[in-house]
Amino acid sequence: MIAELGLAALWLAAGLALLQLVLAALGLGKGRAELLSGVRPVAVAQGLLGALSFGALIALFLRSDMSVLLVAMNSHSAKPWLYKFAGAWGNHEGSMLLWVTVMGLAGALVALLERGLKRETHMATLGAQAAISLGFYAFLLFSSNPFARLNPAAPDGQGLNPLLQDPGLAFHPPTLYFGYVGLSVAFSFAVGALLTARVDAAFARAMRPWVLGAWVLLTIGITAGSYWAYYELGWGGWWFWDPVENASLMPWLAATALLHCVTVLATRDALRAWTVMLAVVAFSMSMVGTFLVRSGILTSVHAFAVDPERGSFILVLLLLYIGGALALFGLRVGTVREGRQFEGVSREALLVVNNLLLTVILGVVLVGTLYPLMAEAFGHKISVGPPYFNAVAGPIALVLMLAMAVGPLVRWRRDEPGVVAGRLLWPAGLMIGLGAALGVAAWGKIGVLPFLGLVVAAGVALASLIPLTKRNLRRTPLFTYGMVLAHLGCAVSLGGMAAESAFTTERLVAMKPGESVEAAGWRIRFDRALPLAGPNWVAMQADMAASRGGEDIMLHPQSRFFSSPPTTTSESAILTRWDGQLYVVLGEALDDGRWQMRIWWKPFVTFIWFGGLMIAAGGTLTLIGRERRGWMMRLRRHRAEQSA
Repeated sequence: MIAELGLAALWLAAGLALLQLVLAALGLGKGRAELLSGVRPVAVAQGLLGALSFGALIALFLRSDMSVLLVAMNSHSAKPWLYKFAGAWGNHEGSMLLWVTVMGLAGALVALLERGLKRETHMATLGAQAAISLGFYAFLLFSSNPFARLNPAAPDGQGLNPLLQDPGLAFHPPTLYFGYVGLSVAFSFAVGALLTARVDAAFARAMRPWVLGAWVLLTIGITAGSYWAYYELGWGGWWFWDPVENASLMPWLAATALLHCVTVLATRDALRAWTVMLAVVAFSMSMVGTFLVRSGILTSVHAFAVDPERGSFILVLLLLYIGGALALFGLRVGTVREGRQFEGVSREALLVVNNLLLTVILGVVLVGTLYPLMAEAFGHKISVGPPYFNAVAGPIALVLMLAMAVGPLVRWRRDEPGVVAGRLLWPAGLMIGLGAALGVAAWGKIGVLPFLGLVVAAGVALASLIPLTKRNLRRTPLFTYGMVLAHLGCAVSLGGMAAESAFTTERLVAMKPGESVEAAGWRIRFDRALPLAGPNWVAMQADMAASRGGEDIMLHPQSRFFSSPPTTTSESAILTRWDGQLYVVLGEALDDGRWQMRIWWKPFVTFIWFGGLMIAAGGTLTLIGRERRGWMMRLRRHRAEQSA
């Protein structure tokens, strides 16, 4: 009955999405206010029914109901409850149901909370959101039914991919989905504003929290996914330019550009056309990522390789939504009035440069991701990997970081070049001094990009703090602190990336119990290897002692074997210190009693993820500060109206 309840709720939610679209279209087209008054309650009901449907799917996984095909294919009765719970979205159908559920709930929040838009724009936005949801409901109901029954019921399930059996599964995918859905809401706002010819500051203020929230969630999701791959796959890397990794990076790049544009439009009434166009591009990139992951054209740890029919369905949705939005933009861009003007030396101009650079990087990643797939379709095998992305995107990213450092130090509308240069003296001096010191100490020992990365990171870190100078820190707005923290986080992450790339030490050794090895000042002793059993796996575990001039610290890398489905995984052992991480992976046993070991010392690698968390925290502070200021302004207006 639970499966039937979930399916019925899904059908009802789809029906309400269709009703929401029809009410908005007829109400706006015919000017009938009574039809528009029904859009909000329908949007709320649709969101609640979507949540009920997804709750039913979670219940089926927790109960290990093997009469449901999706549960039998992606779970097992012996799985720990956390992986049964997270397994509900660790598959194609479940992840898509989570997507439409979050989209429905987001539409309900837009219906309930948004009060700053004109009624027509608000209703057009809800209609656009319903149109997006309707396509995904159709995809689930006609192509990827998550509640399909299995008759007879399976005696037990096939199990979840062991590489996904990690707490990261409960955290990483949902944050990305929430971010993608936030971009879909921004897209709906842009469509609504175009349809009603109201691309203005009010539209930007309504859209900004959704863009900012989506950007924060994408930042957290990408950061968490990077660390998950780093410790779970045992390959010692934090980013591989995998097409599915790129599928989450591309929306983030577009969302970063959109965030700056929508802020300028909301506060300075400029960059109107940029804002609308980037809203379309950001949602387009999330759709492209969805197509890559779920079309079956990619084989990856976190890609859902499904039949081509489903991929074709998603491709049709992608062409329909993005083609329609671009056509609407082309037809209605003439109604977007020009915003306020600004000079070439101004913060707005630097933000335009920032957006152009982000767009170029986005294009580089998009071409590098899609070109091998297109070439393979014509019978040519081409591999595009880290050398291409690092060589092409790396220098542009460094220029972008410099532009980001300069932007907050330039005044709005117009500034004097000489005055701006004076504000940059200390960051420039630090970069020159550090560059000279590194050139003397490490010339020829590190690559050009890591060298420049360390130098630029230091300059950006100092420049990001300058906006706080000569201020009353107690009266400084919260969103200013958020900007400073986010930019400082970018510098910290860049410094971690450059240091890890420049100074990592790697050793591949074969050791017998009792033997020791030296690596980057660490002494690692291999004590023994012993078998170990877990809840649904068996393993060989190495007991190792690591020391760096002090007491021994025990490390326990493992090689695990899962029987359902049969898979072997490496569980790395990681020792974290303030200046880096010691990373040890257990390999195979050799005939002479030795064990293969791979050992890395990665200086300051933790700065990569710490910086990512700082960026997300800065975005969160900005969101809270902006919303708090808006709430206080509305409260003052309300009190003024009452007193009048």
